[in-house]
Amino acid sequence: MTTLGTPLSPHATKVMLLGSGELGKEVLIALQRLGVETIAVDRYDNAPGQQVAHHARTITMSDPAQLKSLIEAERPALVVPEIEAIATPMLEELEAAGTVRVVPTARAARLTMDREGIRRLAAETLGLPTSPYKFCDSLTELQAAIDGVGGPAIGYPCVVKPVMSSSGKGQSKIDGPADVQKAWDYAMAGGRVSHGRVIVEGFIDFDYEITQLTVRARGADGRIETHFCDPIGHVQVSGDYVESWQPHPMDPKALAASRHIAKTVTDNLGLGHDGQPGGLGLFGVELFVKGEQVWFSEVSPRPHDTGLVTLTTQVQSEFELHARAILGLPVNTKLKNPGASAVIYGGVDATGVVFDGVADALRVPNTDLRLFGKPESFVKRRMGVALAFDADVQVARSRAKEAAALVKPRVA
Repeated sequence: MTTLGTPLSPHATKVMLLGSGELGKEVLIALQRLGVETIAVDRYDNAPGQQVAHHARTITMSDPAQLKSLIEAERPALVVPEIEAIATPMLEELEAAGTVRVVPTARAARLTMDREGIRRLAAETLGLPTSPYKFCDSLTELQAAIDGVGGPAIGYPCVVKPVMSSSGKGQSKIDGPADVQKAWDYAMAGGRVSHGRVIVEGFIDFDYEITQLTVRARGADGRIETHFCDPIGHVQVSGDYVESWQPHPMDPKALAASRHIAKTVTDNLGLGHDGQPGGLGLFGVELFVKGEQVWFSEVSPRPHDTGLVTLTTQVQSEFELHARAILGLPVNTKLKNPGASAVIYGGVDATGVVFDGVADALRVPNTDLRLFGKPESFVKRRMGVALAFDADVQVARSRAKEAAALVKPRVA
């Protein structure tokens, strides 16, 4: 798709995003800069991406009938899933019928929409190193998996996650028997769709975790090439990203292993229903690292929240890379300068909050802000991000956190 039309004309190149939060908003902006006509879909009105798109649509994306009706009515050239809670079997059906092209593929959307699909692919099909794990459908099964009833014990400490959730929702660490019931209840409350199913993972004693942004894009000869961004380090609390920085220093062997794992899994996710390697776009591959050892954790076939840092570090941000790759355009993963990001939380449960301290935050040297425009704030909802760049990553981290702390959401 190297010929692009004019928006709102009969020859427009139309792209539909399924999920229009803060990450989708940046993808939409990147697409619009290339003259693409954009359709922002979300489950609630006035989502961040809907505020900047040509068209805003609100549906229940996990409802196959609603999803099919909207895609057939809009007839986009591309459908770009940006969240997990989507009726992916319907996307597969529409893609197989030639109705639409799904990014990177409908198969990838299905496999990554829940942790079971992607974990079984990585560990059992591709043979990649992962933490020990089991899937459980009840509290009793969870306790049995930890204790080793009927098989090897996962043991303590361990991590429990819903099979479908995002941004760490429903994820918790279990240190002993007293935590099991609480972890199960938290997972049930935090899942995107109530499957009543969790994954329990043995705890890996890692030194750090990274996100390896990986881009599948077409080269000048039309063949798909794999490109890598510099590794992104990040801190998570209860599975939710709170700060990230780029580049993260790595042992050369660990970096090579990380990129091997990332390419292996993204090559597979790039395969369509016909077995052809046509899937394009950016993937966020999460990895645990200890010395030269690397373990696969998760992968998102879309921009990653920890990659918000690339808005200040790279020649092309992860959002620009995704937009260009899915359109079949050249990409540039070059690092411009080191930098960091820090999350700005809502702090209050309210609708239509206002933000104090914005000017003070922007007076911190070499900083920038993104306030996402979410219509409703929660105490632990991500409402914005502070960005900072500096030749010294540690200075950038300090300044990003300083700027983030100065922004104070409050009830109007």
